Amino acid sequence: MAYSAKIGPSILSSDLACLGRECMRMMGCGADYLHLDVMDGHFVPNLTFGHPMVECLRKSVGQDPFFDMHMMVSRPEQWVKPMAAAGANQYTFHIESTTNPGNLIKEIRESGMKVGLALKPGTTVEELAPWANQIDMALVMTVEPGFGGQKFMEDMMPKVSWLRSQFPSLDIEVDGGVGPDTIHKCAEAGANMIVSGSAVIGSDDPRSVISLLRTVVAEAIQKRSLDR
Repeated sequence: MAYSAKIGPSILSSDLACLGRECMRMMGCGADYLHLDVMDGHFVPNLTFGHPMVECLRKSVGQDPFFDMHMMVSRPEQWVKPMAAAGANQYTFHIESTTNPGNLIKEIRESGMKVGLALKPGTTVEELAPWANQIDMALVMTVEPGFGGQKFMEDMMPKVSWLRSQFPSLDIEVDGGVGPDTIHKCAEAGANMIVSGSAVIGSDDPRSVISLLRTVVAEAIQKRSLDR
């Protein structure tokens, strides 16, 4: 099994006036990567930020932090090159947002980024399956994308379990309502990349929360390898 436990704070939950400092604070607390939510006001009702901010952030924090871009946008093809140029490391697009995932995967790779493919709660996991061997990561949304602070949808866990059983070495990310109270369900289902917003960033002790999340996931990975 090639995958490992990785925790990515969702920076949209941080103080946006101090974003560079907040990113460095999260990395200093042990984050493995940073999850950046890009929303265009069309694919989802909310509006966040685009590649100019990513470029500024990259200059501010240096080359080390891994930027996982969650592209909640209607035309993901439009932003591949600008995001690559801005310093993004992984480009995660929604399968619902494109009619030609294969072309988009190829374009992302050619731009030098890793490829993530995301599913809204209402989309079946089978729609992602044909592309699973061409991507680096599958993202199973555990809330409706577009807003933070929603309740974790436990009924998404069968998607994670199915992906883990079918594609044992794939990175599988969960995003939405994930924190100390819900991490065990995610870990048991087979998720290894954990996006956590308010549970980490809003905590008085983010380092302890990140450590707890990672430990639970790492233990589940170890158990799975022993059970095989």
